[in-house]
Amino acid sequence: MEERMNELIDIINKADYEYHTLDNPTITDQEYDQYLRELFEIEAEHPELVREDSPTHHAGGKIIEGFEKVTHKIPMMSMSDVFSESEVIDFDRRIKKENINPEYMCELKIDGLSVSLLYEKGKLVRAATRGDGVVGEDITHNAKTIKAIPLKLNKDIDIEVRGEIFMNKKTLEDINRVRIENGETPLQNCRNAAAGSMRQLDSKVAASRKLDNFIYHLPNPEDYGITTHSDAIEFMRELGFKINPNNRLVHNINEVIEYIDEKTKQRPSLPYDIDGVVIKVNSIANQRALGYTAKFPKWATAYKFPAEEVLTELKDIIFTVGRTGQITPNAVLNPTLVAGSTISRATLHNEQYVLDKDLKIGDIVSIRKAGDVIPEVVEAKKERRKGTEKDFVMIDTCPMCGTKLVQKGTVDYYCPNDKCPARNVESLIHFTSRDAMNITGLGDSIMEDLYNFHFIATIPDIYALDKHIKDLTRMEGYGDKSITKLLEAIEASKSNSLEKLIFGLGIPHVGSKTAKILASHYKNIDNLISATEEELTQIDDIGKIIAKSIVNFFSKDSNIALIEELKDLGINMNYLGEEVISNDNFNGKTFVLTGTLETLTRDEAKDIIERNGGKTSSSVSKKTDGVIVGSNPGSKYDKAVELNVPIISEEDFKKMY
Repeated sequence: MEERMNELIDIINKADYEYHTLDNPTITDQEYDQYLRELFEIEAEHPELVREDSPTHHAGGKIIEGFEKVTHKIPMMSMSDVFSESEVIDFDRRIKKENINPEYMCELKIDGLSVSLLYEKGKLVRAATRGDGVVGEDITHNAKTIKAIPLKLNKDIDIEVRGEIFMNKKTLEDINRVRIENGETPLQNCRNAAAGSMRQLDSKVAASRKLDNFIYHLPNPEDYGITTHSDAIEFMRELGFKINPNNRLVHNINEVIEYIDEKTKQRPSLPYDIDGVVIKVNSIANQRALGYTAKFPKWATAYKFPAEEVLTELKDIIFTVGRTGQITPNAVLNPTLVAGSTISRATLHNEQYVLDKDLKIGDIVSIRKAGDVIPEVVEAKKERRKGTEKDFVMIDTCPMCGTKLVQKGTVDYYCPNDKCPARNVESLIHFTSRDAMNITGLGDSIMEDLYNFHFIATIPDIYALDKHIKDLTRMEGYGDKSITKLLEAIEASKSNSLEKLIFGLGIPHVGSKTAKILASHYKNIDNLISATEEELTQIDDIGKIIAKSIVNFFSKDSNIALIEELKDLGINMNYLGEEVISNDNFNGKTFVLTGTLETLTRDEAKDIIERNGGKTSSSVSKKTDGVIVGSNPGSKYDKAVELNVPIISEEDFKKMY
């Protein structure tokens, strides 16, 4: 009986190794289950024969009273974090300053629970969490339930290795489906599920969670005659440990960046969650030479992906008045870092948006950057409410002038007061913005100051600001150089092409793209002023709503008077841009830009597309003709792959025109 038990253990351990480590099973699931069931039966009949390394321990069953403390012989240090390509390059530069020309091992940073595994004569004797790096907790009873953690190695060797316990995405979906059916609260995410499973006193709970494990570190490679980290990885693989197949040895920092770019794109399709890439100097001798800080190894760092969603507090909801008088609720957030930017405000669009999301002041909310750019409140974490949160109440009077608001449509409220200070300020800010007259130095807060001090009340006042030089010099933050630069920027704006002025005028429904279409078609402002609705709708991309808005705008005497005054001030009224070229690569086609281009700005690329007869869009759909991809592309790249939209590199894009 003992001989058969030992034979079954060898068969099952070999099958676990082939399945979890080699990803090359040689027996069917049915055969595996049959062998395991037979082993259970033998051990039940002969408990005195049960071995410590029996694969039946993977099924759990051991219950402990509490977690014992474990002191790590070699501290489990954490990694320093970097958040941008430039910081990765700085890490490489610091290595090279030590006269080291490194090779690097790049590894995926699995979002799970770090673990130390100790083997004596090839048998697992202890598993422990990182804890504070010096003292962790003994989780052996739960670690033994994970099939990817071998209970016995391929060699009778004494060794300690480090790795990451994690839960696969599909496993989480399956578990949560059952929990929801049973009326239980679903597990929040893969990382929390893995960590929570390993914190269970009853190992059957951990066993039921079907956790996984990758090994990534040998803390004392020299003891085994190993001189590189890549050799240590291979050594651990040969012992029977599961190694991540995405590990890659690279020869320079450019290949590190390529690896990061590649894995950023692949991230959504991986079966498990990752939150970054770990970069390690490959030479063990160089690792020892570089040494450690008090907290981190100097020879390794972790590039962290920008957060997709983060949690913060919704401290307040305030209301702003746009240049058209539209009232917009805005979230005031506890400042937090999202995708590389500190976010403290986010638009809530309108009353219905807030009500649909059931947002309350004081809520913990998740936020993200919509389209990788605009901060967006995703949802309130209702389970974290304390009962002190305040309900959202839509205002009924303008927060700036007190005028009774009017409702247009089903969701939007407006201040009808044309003289409302907020509307005037927003109109001035819009006129000087980058896509309009592009007057650098006249940002939101500065324009508000100049408006409040009565230096600028109308658009023509901008071009008379030189009359207030003495007043400006008395104001805090306005030195001679800054005033000179501001006045130079105002003067330079007079030479802008017509489309800048058209957009700056703030004609309802006329965006920067439409303004360029109008300018290139009509050539000067007088031709546009004379245009009829019928004529306008004959132009591609100009519909009835836009046409009517343009005609209505120029039918008002006050707007015509403004144009005449700007003419007198020397503002250019003619289109100075290049004529649209008929290029079959672009003509009538729609393109989307994503990522960072190396040789062109986003605006330059858009200009090239439009100048060659194409259009640009901010979102990918089946109608998109191509997605032009730079470095670190966002979700638009993934959408293009999903919809089978052609992907165009920057190099190929430049060949098209």
